[in-house]
Amino acid sequence: MASKMTPVSLQQMIKGDRMSMITMSDDNAMMKQIHATHAHDGREIDVRPLFQLVEDILNRSTPEVDAIVTTTQTRVETWEDRTQHAGFNAMIDALSHTIDRLSCEIACKSCGGGDAHATTLSIFNMLSSYPWDAKLVLTLAAFALHYGEFWLLAQMCSANQLAKSISILKQVPVLLEHSALLKPRLDAINLLIRAMMDLTNCIIEFKELPPLYINQDVVALSTAMAHIPTAVYWTIRSIVACATQITSLTSMGHEYVISSTNETWEMSTLTHKINSILDHLKKQLVTCHQHIEEKRNFEMYQMLRNLFESIHVDNMKILKALIYAKDDMQPLIDGSTKRRVHMDVLRMKNVLLLISDLNISEDELSILEQIYSESRVHGNRMQSQYEVVWIPIVDHSLEWEDPMQKQFENLQATMPWYSVHSPAMIVKAVIRFIKEVWHFRNKPILVVLDPQGKVVSPNALHMMWIWGSNAFPFSSLREEALWKEENWRLELLVDGIDPTILNWVKDGKFIYLYGGTDMEWIRKFTTTAKAVASDARIPLELVYVGKSTKREQVRRCIASITVEKLSHCWEDLAMVWFFWTRLESMLFSKIQLGQADDHDPMMQEIKKLLSYEKEGGWAVLSKGSHTFVNGHGTTILPTFLNYEEWKEYVPTKGFEIACMDYHSKVHSDSHPCCRFEFLSTAGRIPEKMKCPECLRNMEKYITFLCCHDDHNIKSLY
Repeated sequence: MASKMTPVSLQQMIKGDRMSMITMSDDNAMMKQIHATHAHDGREIDVRPLFQLVEDILNRSTPEVDAIVTTTQTRVETWEDRTQHAGFNAMIDALSHTIDRLSCEIACKSCGGGDAHATTLSIFNMLSSYPWDAKLVLTLAAFALHYGEFWLLAQMCSANQLAKSISILKQVPVLLEHSALLKPRLDAINLLIRAMMDLTNCIIEFKELPPLYINQDVVALSTAMAHIPTAVYWTIRSIVACATQITSLTSMGHEYVISSTNETWEMSTLTHKINSILDHLKKQLVTCHQHIEEKRNFEMYQMLRNLFESIHVDNMKILKALIYAKDDMQPLIDGSTKRRVHMDVLRMKNVLLLISDLNISEDELSILEQIYSESRVHGNRMQSQYEVVWIPIVDHSLEWEDPMQKQFENLQATMPWYSVHSPAMIVKAVIRFIKEVWHFRNKPILVVLDPQGKVVSPNALHMMWIWGSNAFPFSSLREEALWKEENWRLELLVDGIDPTILNWVKDGKFIYLYGGTDMEWIRKFTTTAKAVASDARIPLELVYVGKSTKREQVRRCIASITVEKLSHCWEDLAMVWFFWTRLESMLFSKIQLGQADDHDPMMQEIKKLLSYEKEGGWAVLSKGSHTFVNGHGTTILPTFLNYEEWKEYVPTKGFEIACMDYHSKVHSDSHPCCRFEFLSTAGRIPEKMKCPECLRNMEKYITFLCCHDDHNIKSLY
């Protein structure tokens, strides 16, 4: 049996090592020595498989025997899968001799009490022809042989006679007997080993960075590569220190080992050093990964642009590029069955991509579901050839937490159409494409792809709000054709909202739509309009349609109008929302088609109404389908208040013409200002607009607005 090392010799070794750390504190001088040993012969080695094997050995090498036994079977099976291939075995064959030599060198020097730096330097000399990452992994493998053997005996000595006999020679049972007292030392060693493995893994990750996307022109990578030799030195130096500690455990009496605290201090100092280097390299690695991700995202973004500019036989390539999914995955949820399905269910169909964040409103979903369901029940065969897919857009820079997952699942559960299984399937490059090319901000859009994956409408939501499923196949060509069939009439404003009004239209009644939130104006207008209608003996119906914003004020106005019986009104605020959404969609549909400023009388009237609504009251006066006055409250109310001035013309001209002529006179004297408001998050904000009154180019302002309304009905774009 080898004689025990005396306490004096160990103290000299420790003292010499500490002195070495002090005298070698000049990193520049030390690293000159290390660099002088480096003579890489150009061979490149994939050290990842070897490191995984070493990591497995060191992870299992722990004094917690019970925990190891319970997990041994599954972990061994995992490693059988990893190592049973020719390439791995060939690598081990080629490197085993070097690992053995290193193991002997480390064991010999750790027993001899030599200087730790000198031992480290000798290891670098032995590995001079290897790259830096290979130097480190090979040395770690050599240490794993030594360290793993020690703990293998500790784990098996109670169950295997051969292991028991060998362990007695190495004094393992004595150490296990005093393991509680040795815990601080063992913990310090384990912490250092964990730090060494983490740093080694980090260095390997730098080696594995794809050269296609990053090179040393990137500052983060060049900085890291300059620090890696130092990192490798201190890790190998720490390996030597750990090996020395294990040797001291078996070479000296446990009484001395327990009483000495120098070794624990040594381990803690090196752990701090390794972790400091690791923190620095990790920061550089994060920066490198960000650079690579940006490069890959840009590459994928360009690929998407090229894909959409190309011709395809079907839509599968396009859809698979938008929705990241492996071939064996089922990326969609079928809204009718709530089961996962393959992308093939969309093959050769018109696909409507409903793109939104997680804050899509219940009103929007409700109307969409109604249109979708009606097309399925009443639509013809062609209309059933389209499918809707919800594409949820989330900020990947934010941590995905349980409340967000719950919000996503709740929305998904309400949808009868297809949806993406997880927002994570919509990657950053796709989100960038959707935002930059399809102009998505925060408000929902409905991008339409034909059966070949070609975009036929950048946002069909506008035409769907206006014409419902009649807009099929929801292409821009269909949108233009529908506009050519339209004219300025009451049905355009209220179609699909209130059947009662449509019945009044059929009966040829006078119908006044009006809005605003000024109850004093509302009372005056409704009272005066009824009095005029009574005097003129015309059948009149008044309908309050509220305002596009200030939902709570609209609710209070509806309550007052109902109590005071001033007029007909929509008590369901979803109807108010849909009225204004359709009206705004008419404008944005024209903007999308590039026709917002055409000299189209119908479009001018729509723009006037949207402008009047922004401030004060307003009214649209119709007889049956024919709309004859569209005016702001400052002109409509005076027209009725001054009825005595134009009532004489009613018998000869008719009520509509007489009213229209007098309103035109009042309007020419007042010239109310026109304005339009667009949310900064709108997808397609026009660069300029012409006034619907005077046709001049309007001035452009930036406005900050707060309506103090948590349930504000915001404009679509």
